Amino acid sequence: MPEEAQPPESPDGASVFPLIPGELGVHPLLLAVLHAYVFLEGSDAAVVNPAAAEEAMNYLATYLQRLGGADLRRAREDVQTLAGFAKSEKWPKQQVRFLQEFLKDNGIGSP
Repeated sequence: MPEEAQPPESPDGASVFPLIPGELGVHPLLLAVLHAYVFLEGSDAAVVNPAAAEEAMNYLATYLQRLGGADLRRAREDVQTLAGFAKSEKWPKQQVRFLQEFLKDNGIGSP
């Protein structure tokens, strides 16, 4: 099994989601989306164009809104797992809240 890549040093103003251990069992595609979303939402304008970032985040949310059935249940469980992990690791409350509210805030799983 290949080793997980260690990320290079991020430039000032870049928002980076922490590396999540594989042992948590969170779906890798959800992790990839969360990492991209955090980067786009939280990075300074000097790092990413705000209008382009907003458009990309809207597309990410739109695609996730298509989740249903077992996929949606899995996403909910994975987000709960991540929020629990974040609390246990004493992440800042803002980051824990982001995880707890991510699906609702982006209309994922809403009728």
